[in-house]
Amino acid sequence: MKKLFETAKLGALTLKNRLVRSATWEGVALPDGGVTEEAYEIYDELAKGGVGAIITGFTSVADNDRYFGGMMRLSRDELIPQYQKLVDLIHKENCPVIAQLALGGYYRRDRLKEPDDMTAEEVREVIRMFADAARRAKNAGFDGVQIHAAHFFFLSRFISPAFNHRSDAYGGSTEKRIRILLDILREIRAAAPGLHVTAKINSSDFQYHGLDETESLNICKVLAAAGIDSIEVSGNGTSVQGVRAGIGEGYFAPFGAELAAQVKIPIIVVGGWRSLSSMEAALNSTDIAFLSLSRPLLREPDLPNRFRNDESDASKCVSCNACYSSPSHRCVFRR
Repeated sequence: MKKLFETAKLGALTLKNRLVRSATWEGVALPDGGVTEEAYEIYDELAKGGVGAIITGFTSVADNDRYFGGMMRLSRDELIPQYQKLVDLIHKENCPVIAQLALGGYYRRDRLKEPDDMTAEEVREVIRMFADAARRAKNAGFDGVQIHAAHFFFLSRFISPAFNHRSDAYGGSTEKRIRILLDILREIRAAAPGLHVTAKINSSDFQYHGLDETESLNICKVLAAAGIDSIEVSGNGTSVQGVRAGIGEGYFAPFGAELAAQVKIPIIVVGGWRSLSSMEAALNSTDIAFLSLSRPLLREPDLPNRFRNDESDASKCVSCNACYSSPSHRCVFRR
């Protein structure tokens, strides 16, 4: 019987519980991608709140990624000391930390290029950027990295049949579209051996001609066979409204359960977790190993401690999504 609050292994990492902070956009980085005092405060509060592991918010691998402003970056060696300070702060609370490596968009001469428009060399440049960012993450002391291939950012679009119509080695069949992920995984292993490498992927694109659950399941199985350490299941069009304790919780759990039954690596599932009872029920009725939280930790960064100390059995998050329009995605109900 699995318990939410028990020591658990995420690959080679030891977590004090089965709750993971899912990468959540903050948008408070310096213009060069450096870490602000506000960011340090956000992560200090999260680490002290008792979560088992933290995945950082969207951290771009590219200097010229202008998909949106205020993003953290692991695109230059000069930034490593700032991220080392962030890692040290989180490690003080016995909390492993994973850097989410992402690319909002690939820009060439100030123009956003989609998968179909890129040369093979440009694709290989993206692969190198992920490997270089992983090396920087290891040098900064991160315990792992997450390849962000969800939510229709660059890698998500690249592996989706709705966006990738290439006719070379990086497009067409499922196997060719996901070659970029396999190449990134291989290059990360070479550049930063020892890091836990996870991937975040859509269970479905929920879009016409996009990834469906069958294809996504096959992609995840290929990644598992290639040696990825874990997978976090998400989906395009996340952050469903109206979720409450016992109502609409765990909306990606059915896919996560099916995947977890077919692979031997830990599966992490995000999406609408609000109550302790629902989370423990999901853990014990499936092979899902970890559950990840985003919006509930915006409202209550200390929710894991509150759960563990029997001070609460449900999150106060009302799934209003007002955090999306607030500065640094702060919960509007926090004062």
